[in-house]
Amino acid sequence: MSIRDGNRVYLAPSGVQKERMKPEDLYVLDLATRQPLRSPPPSLGWKLSQCAPLFFIAYDMYGASACIHTHSQNAVMATLAFPGDVFRITHQEMIKGLRRGLAGPSHKYYDVLEVPIIDNKAEEEDLQDWMAAAMRRFPESNAVLVRRHGLYVWSNSWQKAKTMTECYDYLFEIALKMKAVGLDPAHIPEDSEYRILSLPK
Repeated sequence: MSIRDGNRVYLAPSGVQKERMKPEDLYVLDLATRQPLRSPPPSLGWKLSQCAPLFFIAYDMYGASACIHTHSQNAVMATLAFPGDVFRITHQEMIKGLRRGLAGPSHKYYDVLEVPIIDNKAEEEDLQDWMAAAMRRFPESNAVLVRRHGLYVWSNSWQKAKTMTECYDYLFEIALKMKAVGLDPAHIPEDSEYRILSLPK
């Protein structure tokens, strides 16, 4: 996880147990220069998270205040079960927990939620161009799935980013369960009174 406070960006080291961290364990970077303003003691042998360049994309493009990266099994499985470059689901109550873009209104339950999927690379920093392109193509999404890897989520506060991460994870899980019994999570129910609102404009 990363949090931006004005021009300061707080980042966790790579490969540490986040729940055991203390404030002095964090890296603090300048938003504009990417240069460290504070680093953990060198004696710890820690390195800055490889996610850092990807978090900065959300900060630069959207002015986000927090980003979360997770290796959720539901997210990874969703990238495998749903081929192509976008995950879609509709007519699920938990969709209402997600916003249209950073500061837009919340989605309606009957909206067709779209989350872009990009292919994984050997190094996370190599995902930068692909992630930025996906964000430009799907400006209303607050997340990007990385096939066989995980999920990136951003918002205008860490609380909202956490809540939306939980909503996305729920939706990936229920989509997998629907697919397992032969249901298409992106199918707009024929008997839905909101059907016309769900159809592509």
